[in-house]
Amino acid sequence: MTVIKTKSDITVRVTDSFWKRYMDVVRKEVIPYQWEALNDRLPDAVPSRAIENFKIASGEKEGEFHGFVFQDSDVAKWIEAAAYCLENEPDALLEKAVDDVIELIGRAQQTDGYLNTYFTIKEPDGRWSNLRDQHELYCAGHMIEAAVAYYHATGKKKFLDMMCRFADYIDSVFGKEAGKMQGYDGHQEIELALVKLYDATGNEKYLSLSSYFIEERGQQPHFFDLEREKRGEKRPFFWNNSYGYNQAHVPVRKQEKAVGHSVRAMYMYTAMADLAFRSNDDELKNVCGNLWGNVTKKQMYVTAGVGSMEFGEAFSTDYDLPNDTAYTETCASIGLVLWAQRMLNLKADGEYADVMERALYNGTISGMDLDGKKFFYVNPLEVHPETCEHRQDHHHVKPVRQKWFSCACCPPNLARLISSIGQYMYTVHSHTLHVNLYAGNKADVQLNGQNVSIDQQTSYPWDETVSMTITPEREDTFIIALRIPGWSRNAKVSLNGEDVDYSAFLKDGYVYINRLWKQGDRIDLVFPMPVEKIRSNPKVKENAGKLALQRGPVVYCLEEADNGKDLSSVKISENSEFTSLFQKDVLEGIVVLEGKGTKDVDSGWEDVLYQPVKKRSRDVSVKAIPYFAWCNREPGEMIVWIQEEN
Repeated sequence: MTVIKTKSDITVRVTDSFWKRYMDVVRKEVIPYQWEALNDRLPDAVPSRAIENFKIASGEKEGEFHGFVFQDSDVAKWIEAAAYCLENEPDALLEKAVDDVIELIGRAQQTDGYLNTYFTIKEPDGRWSNLRDQHELYCAGHMIEAAVAYYHATGKKKFLDMMCRFADYIDSVFGKEAGKMQGYDGHQEIELALVKLYDATGNEKYLSLSSYFIEERGQQPHFFDLEREKRGEKRPFFWNNSYGYNQAHVPVRKQEKAVGHSVRAMYMYTAMADLAFRSNDDELKNVCGNLWGNVTKKQMYVTAGVGSMEFGEAFSTDYDLPNDTAYTETCASIGLVLWAQRMLNLKADGEYADVMERALYNGTISGMDLDGKKFFYVNPLEVHPETCEHRQDHHHVKPVRQKWFSCACCPPNLARLISSIGQYMYTVHSHTLHVNLYAGNKADVQLNGQNVSIDQQTSYPWDETVSMTITPEREDTFIIALRIPGWSRNAKVSLNGEDVDYSAFLKDGYVYINRLWKQGDRIDLVFPMPVEKIRSNPKVKENAGKLALQRGPVVYCLEEADNGKDLSSVKISENSEFTSLFQKDVLEGIVVLEGKGTKDVDSGWEDVLYQPVKKRSRDVSVKAIPYFAWCNREPGEMIVWIQEEN
C-alpha cells in the first residue's frame, strides 16, 4: 500500500503575504472575537450561550440549555482553530484560555465518558433517542477533532484522553455486536474524526468504529425508521421519505450522485476517502471517484461553492446552479477542501488540487470580511439588495455580512481552515514530495529517512512566479512533483537556471523531477495569468449568454461600488480586453481587472415597462474585484456572471 506521511512528518510555516495576512487576522481578531461571541459579550449580536451551557452542565451555574442542539460544536471548532494558531505561533495567554475551557469541558463530561450539554441539561434520559436530528455524534466528532489538534499543537494529552474516554463509550454503545445499537448520526462528522483519533493514538478500534458508521448508513431495515417508530412518531414527509437529506437513502457503496445536505455529504465523502486509503479498498475508492465527478463536473459553482438549494441546504440536481438564490454554505466549500485533500491521498491527481485551490481562493474566504468580524453563511453569485429584502425565496441571501449567527457553524469552521492552511500544501507519497499549492512557506519534510527543507517564495495568487529552494540534509535521490494548475497555459519550469522540457514528465497534472538533489537546488516556476473569460456548460441555464472573469485561481465579480447600479445590464464581449493591476491600498491589496464593456441606457424608460427592441447602450469602463473580497465596502449589487455582448 502506498504510504503517505503523517502530519508530524511535514511541518509548514506559512510566510505568504496572502495567507499569512488571513492567518494573522484569525489569530489577532477572529479567535478573540469568536471567544467574545461564545461568551455572549458581543453587543447587537445573536447570543451564543455555548460556554454558559458547559457551565450549567458542569454544575457551576443554574439555568436552561440555550441554542441549537449542536451548540457544543461551536466551542470545539474554536478550540481547534486556536490549536492551529498555537501550532503556528505560541501564545501563552491563548493557550491558558484553551486549557481553562478544556478544564470546563472536563467538568461537564459525565462519569461514563459521555459529553453533550444539551442532553446533560435538557434530556438526561434521552441519549441516543433521536440520532437523525439531534447531532450527538456530530458534536462528539468536532470535540474529537479539537482534541487531536490541540494534542498535536501542544503535546498535552488531557483533552485527547478525555475524548478517548468518550470514543470508548461510543464504541460500547454502537456496533453490530449483540446488545449494541445499530445506528449512525443524521449529520456526518464522527466518521472523519475517528480516523484522526486513530492516526493520533494508533488504536484500531477507532478506525473500525468509523468504518462501521460509514458502512451501516442506508442499510435496511432503515435505522431512522426504527428509531422513529420507537419514539412513536408518524412517518416523516421530509425528502419524500428517501433519507437522501442525510445521504442515508442507500448504502454508501451504491451512491453515485451527490444528494441532500451538502455539508453532511462533504464530511461523509471525506471520511469515505480516508477509509478507502487506509484500507486500500478499491471499491470504495471508485465510489469516491464517481461522487467526486458528479459534484465537481455537474453540481459545483465556478467559485467552488456546492449545495445550490436553500431548502435543506442541499444539492438539487445536475446543472441546477442559480446565482441569485445560491445557498453555497461556507461550511460546504470548506468540506470540499477537506474532501479534495483526502482524494489527493488516494491519488496524486492535479484535478483534486485544482478544486481545492478554487475553493480556498473563492468559495471559502468569501465567508468572512477582511477584518474577520463579519461573516456570510450563504455565498451567492449575484445579489440585488432590494430583492433580498422583499422576496421570500431570497430571504437566505444577505447583502451584507453578519456579526454572528444563531446557527454559527461557519465562522469557527472558517477559522480552523485558515489556521491550518499549511496542512494542505504538500503530500508525501513514498519517495515523492507532491507540491499541491503555491504559497510562501518554509517546510520541513521527512523524505527518504532525512529532513528536506523547502523554502517557497511567491506572491501568488497575484504574481505568476514561484521559486523553491530545496535543502536536503545530504545529497539524495528522490522525486519532487510540481502541480501545474489546470487553469495554467504555457507554464514554465526551470531547475538551477536551466529550462526544463517537462512534457515527458507530466502525469495527471504534476511534473515529476527525479534526480540527485543537493543543498541549494532551486526550482523556478512561471504560471502566466492572463485574464480569462469563462463560460458555463450550456446545461446551466442560468448562465446562458453570460461570461465570468478569472485570473489565475481567482474568480472575479462586479460590484456596484465600482460599476454603478443595474449590473445585470452590463455586457462584455468575448473579445473585450481586460488588464490586471495590483492595488495595494484597495481591499487590503488585491489585483483588480479593468476593461471595456457596454451598459443599457436608462433613459427612455420612464413610466415604460416594455417597448420594441432598439439599440440602447453606451460604452462603459468595467472594473472587477476578486469574488472573495466583495461586500467590504458600501453595500450594493454584485454579480459574477456578466451578460455577453454579441
